[in-house]
Amino acid sequence: MSLHDDAVLVLKSYEGQEELRQAYLDHLAAQPDGMWKACESGHLTASALVIDPSRGRVLLTLHRKLRMWLQMGGHCEPQDATLAEAALREATEESGISGLTLVPGGPVTLDRHPIPAPCHWHLDVQYAALAPAGAVEQISEESLDLRWFTYDEVADVSDGSVLRLVAAARARLKV
Repeated sequence: MSLHDDAVLVLKSYEGQEELRQAYLDHLAAQPDGMWKACESGHLTASALVIDPSRGRVLLTLHRKLRMWLQMGGHCEPQDATLAEAALREATEESGISGLTLVPGGPVTLDRHPIPAPCHWHLDVQYAALAPAGAVEQISEESLDLRWFTYDEVADVSDGSVLRLVAAARARLKV
């Protein structure tokens, strides 16, 4: 099965955000290359919010290009067999934390946002990942900084998309 096929299956089984979910499916139906950065009309991305539920906090990255506090994530790569694998790979690479595990149940939310040219849209499929006990983060070349924030502190540093992701992840985890 291709990554494109996996994305279609993931989105078909995703419950909620019906209009946005359908927009993602329509995009994939119209764009055979809709998984890849080269698709200039937009492409799917995969991200994961790294959570330490025992301490009530999330790890955010100060994105080097956007200069915003965001969850870990990015473009799908040819070696990614599934969206979940892409999200976990991105979270591991950008956080420097090995042993992350995705929260069961598939994506926790979807977020479509405009990006600078030459592409127009990121269609982000957002997961949540649990940090192992004693996890120590390490800044990657894609980040200016990494920092743990309590759930309540996220509103002071990030935008609405991250707040929605934190809320959806907390609801999934019941924390």
